[in-house]
Amino acid sequence: MKVVTAAEMRKIDIETIKGIGIPGIVLMETAGNEIVRHVKLHYPNAHRVGILVGKGNNGGDGLVMARQLAHIGCKVYIFLVSPADSFIGEALTNLQIVRKLGLHIEEALTDDGLSDVHEQDTLKTERELSEILQSRIASCDLLIDAIFGTGLKGAVREPIASIINTINKLNKPILSVDLPSGLDADTGQPLGTCVQADRTITIGLPKRGLLLHPGAQLAGKIEVVDIGFPTKVIEEQDIKCNWTTKRETAKWMPTRSPASHKGTYGRVLVVAGSRGMTGAAALTSEAALCTGAGLATLAIPKSLNNIMEVKLTEVMTLPLPETETGSLSESAADQILDYAAENRSVIAIGPGLSQHPETFSLVHQLISTNHNEQLGLKFVIDADGLNALAQETELIHLISKNAVLTPHLGEMARLTNYTIKELKTDRIRVAVEFTQNYDVTLVLKGAPTVITHPNGDIWINSTGNPGMASAGMGDVLTGVIAGLIAQKVPSRNAATLGVYLHGLAGDAAAKKLGMHGLTASNVLRAVPQAISSLILEKTNL
Repeated sequence: MKVVTAAEMRKIDIETIKGIGIPGIVLMETAGNEIVRHVKLHYPNAHRVGILVGKGNNGGDGLVMARQLAHIGCKVYIFLVSPADSFIGEALTNLQIVRKLGLHIEEALTDDGLSDVHEQDTLKTERELSEILQSRIASCDLLIDAIFGTGLKGAVREPIASIINTINKLNKPILSVDLPSGLDADTGQPLGTCVQADRTITIGLPKRGLLLHPGAQLAGKIEVVDIGFPTKVIEEQDIKCNWTTKRETAKWMPTRSPASHKGTYGRVLVVAGSRGMTGAAALTSEAALCTGAGLATLAIPKSLNNIMEVKLTEVMTLPLPETETGSLSESAADQILDYAAENRSVIAIGPGLSQHPETFSLVHQLISTNHNEQLGLKFVIDADGLNALAQETELIHLISKNAVLTPHLGEMARLTNYTIKELKTDRIRVAVEFTQNYDVTLVLKGAPTVITHPNGDIWINSTGNPGMASAGMGDVLTGVIAGLIAQKVPSRNAATLGVYLHGLAGDAAAKKLGMHGLTASNVLRAVPQAISSLILEKTNL
């Protein structure tokens, strides 16, 4: 599903109205009617409804809703949070209609109304505003936030900030129209004060800020309503950002031929593990097989080989030279490359690898030699593999477009000049910038995970749950992506599909076991089930 910025949504709106000729008043009417349908579905007992209305199109949608809700028998209270004389266009038309119908309207910004709060000391305080507003909406069963839409620029100002703070404190369900008022539509960051909605009904297409935290939390449950924006208009915008769905990701899922054998589904060479961190190596190796790779081999420090042969039943091992601390030595580079080249393996490198200087040098050698000798090996790089690259970031330019990097925010901060706080503020922009700079596929892990491709595509993942915030989850993801690449799924598709599949397995595991105490092994065991559901979806396309 396409996901838009505020600017992209504005272009779609303008082209629909001016280019195609669908009047804005028609779009507004459709939006209001569609959202009312959702109100009736989700709030069937809401008979007294308070609607907070701003002067823009968002407020116009709210006024259409007021009329339609009154028509079906609801007692509607309209609170204008912008002066009535500031309304223009379709919003003004709908304000005039509800006035003629005699609906209950209060101008929240008049001297005798809620506008008595200003920054001036002589006027009422926020507490007094709260008392006034609370007394007027205390009897409402539902509050509808139609104050600001995607056009909000800059921080929310007084007195509207105080009004938003007040309704957030009331024990009332809040439904936001298009997005919670005060939310940045592109980044998901609150612009000062922001409505805390229980549910957001967004119009036409989801906005980026609704899917990124903290916006996703502020929006509550998110639903999208179609109001008739022509497909032609949407396609002409060349929107690069997408929200993963089962239907879209299932088409990339490899299927299996009755005449196949293990060699048909590729090989994964996992370069991972060190003394004290064998679990990461085991999870990655097993995940590659659980995802469908034909064979998996674990390149491991030789002193750990015996224990890994006991721990892993289906995974082969490749014991290699090691450092004095039990991590892989730089002298292992030739053996790794020879094995990978001979077996045409995908290399998954990094989980539990350690940060020993020699081991970092090994990572550097693998990348440099692969580039210089044009071996064409495909890499999935995670954890300490990324930390090694952070010391020599110019090496990232040597990785082919088939490489996938999977950092969490801490690793991303080390790979870039950004702080974790800066990364959280605008994760999509930073991810796109990194991918454009280095020409690799990036999986920026988090809630939600963002995947960016060298061709400019952006994917925001829709699966996964808080129970997956535990050790080893990233190791499983590395193996899943590598396993898909081994099955000849293009790296960029394998990254997006792998993240979706990993989250889907996590959701299946959480449904069975609960989120508390969910382990990476639980998710690993649920991967085949998740694959089956995607294969079923693919057969129905």
